[in-house]
Amino acid sequence: MIQAAATVPPREFTARRPGVARYPPKMDRPPPFEALPADRRALRLRAARDGLIISGWLATGFAFVVVAQLVHSVGYDAYSYWSIDLSDLYGRTMSSNFTLGAFRYTPPIALLFAPLGTLPWWLFLWLWTAVSLAILTWLGGRWSLVLFALPPVALELYHGNVHLLIAAAIALGFRFPWTWSFVLLSKITPGIGVLWFAVRREWRAFGWALGATVVVALATFVVAPHYWTEFVDSLLSNLSQPQPFSIPPPAPIRIPLALLLVAWGARTDRPWTVPVAAAMALPIIWPHGLTVALAAVPFLRLGDRAALVPGWQRAASPRTLLICLAAFVAGALLIALVAPEQIRSLMDYLSSGLYVYDR
Repeated sequence: MIQAAATVPPREFTARRPGVARYPPKMDRPPPFEALPADRRALRLRAARDGLIISGWLATGFAFVVVAQLVHSVGYDAYSYWSIDLSDLYGRTMSSNFTLGAFRYTPPIALLFAPLGTLPWWLFLWLWTAVSLAILTWLGGRWSLVLFALPPVALELYHGNVHLLIAAAIALGFRFPWTWSFVLLSKITPGIGVLWFAVRREWRAFGWALGATVVVALATFVVAPHYWTEFVDSLLSNLSQPQPFSIPPPAPIRIPLALLLVAWGARTDRPWTVPVAAAMALPIIWPHGLTVALAAVPFLRLGDRAALVPGWQRAASPRTLLICLAAFVAGALLIALVAPEQIRSLMDYLSSGLYVYDR
């Protein structure tokens, strides 16, 4: 049975007014730059932790400085969102899920991303990376530098998939359930996270999540029903295709386990279980797909049972997200305006292995 809200919030947060949680005004330096502990055992653990973080930073740098110069495939996944061809939306996907530029998502996502193709490739990739960095900064907060040390994050930034956008939609979805429509209409199966609302009998939120998804899907079906037919055909044409480098076990085993995790988390006030379950429920788990689980970070800062804290949904603040997006995108645009040839040369060089597009 879902427990009542705790009367005293965790030490990390204090109440500014009823129902609203906030960070205390004074905080330590962000990890891994906090003050060193005095206890010898704690100091050894801290050394091990910081060593892993620094190793992760080096690995991320290696991916972009060394691997990118050898393979020249930065933006491999992002290319699918830039090269959308509405006259043949799923043509490349019919032959293989791994064809460069194969689009694997529902028609509403195609219509959402199609305008991005009007940008030059190099500028799109530059801004797409800026958006990813903004979301990581927003999710991580003072732990952002630690997130950049995680191998799945390095791979996500390298390939430019939509996993971080999905993570942002999940984090916002506790407060604005309609954002789940992006999750349900992109990778589909991670949308099992909406069962959080059903288990907790939050029927209004559950209705918003499913209702927004249905409305968007029906609208695109009315406008272009053939897209949905082609989408289903593309799914059926690739069901038996081998999935190299994917993380086992297969989806039919993972998804029921993810459902159980969501149900347990909903009944025990643990919102962090929803992003973890969403990552588990991905149709195919590539290593960088694990970044979906980073949507748990804002709520873990409230403690294990974050839903007992008044105003816990505000831990993922849309205002802060907009500030991060504005700062990173504006900064990227400013750099592109000041040094357009340098940025274009850099982006083209890093992605020059994707030689089938027109810059």
